[in-house]
Amino acid sequence: MPKFRKPLPAALPDPEIIDLQQLSADLRSGAVELVCVLGPTASGKTKYAVSLAHELAALGLPAEIISADSRQVYRGMDIGTGKDLAEYGDIPYHIIDVREAGTQYNVYDFVQDFRVAFEDIRGRGKVAVLCGGTGLYINAVTAGYDFRCKKPLSAVKTIASPTAVPARTYFIGTLVSREVRNARIDARLRARLEEGMIDEIRGLLEQGVPAETLIGYGLEYKFITLYLQGELTEEELFEKLSTAIHQFAKRQMTWFRGMERSGVVIHWVEV
Repeated sequence: MPKFRKPLPAALPDPEIIDLQQLSADLRSGAVELVCVLGPTASGKTKYAVSLAHELAALGLPAEIISADSRQVYRGMDIGTGKDLAEYGDIPYHIIDVREAGTQYNVYDFVQDFRVAFEDIRGRGKVAVLCGGTGLYINAVTAGYDFRCKKPLSAVKTIASPTAVPARTYFIGTLVSREVRNARIDARLRARLEEGMIDEIRGLLEQGVPAETLIGYGLEYKFITLYLQGELTEEELFEKLSTAIHQFAKRQMTWFRGMERSGVVIHWVEV
């Protein structure tokens, strides 16, 4: 019988060096309305976005960051979502800690929150930097369309009417190899477990957040809730959660490469 070889991983895009002088000129002229820093989990996008904001400020363009993370919107979900708020330093951030844990938040809500933050930042003469890894949220506000329904994120299938969200976006992607990314994911997972991630999720359960809601948030909240319910051993928790995050990061990268195939230009940088 013929032997089938496992397909090789898709080649990574070539890294670029961002021309900050040209980017700043385009921001001043209006050729670029929004800068978007995207990338899979553990690729260093938040750190890069903060560094970029400082570099733009040095060129006379103070910037603020709008988060595009579907779980960092929740208060009390800090370690599990990797907020790392200290990374922002003196750079203002938006759409983090805007909902109570256990409540629903979807792409419709994000579009509304984004519009408010974006118009506020621009109205004060500053640059808006969108940063995150939730591809659906990023597409919703950069493609110039709005989702006119209030269904859970997984149920949103169609795009409705055009909106005033920015269409002139400069996309920067944080580039990291699969091997390095997975090693970072595992190291970060161990660190977060040591920092008290299990206690954080136990506390949410004790506060009355339903287990099924936490499971619905996925990844850390799903597997740790199952562990706390006695359905996983400690060893199974790390193994299954690590694998799930690796797979999630791969899906994120697939989404971003799909954006490129649809015509979006992403300038990939090594962090």
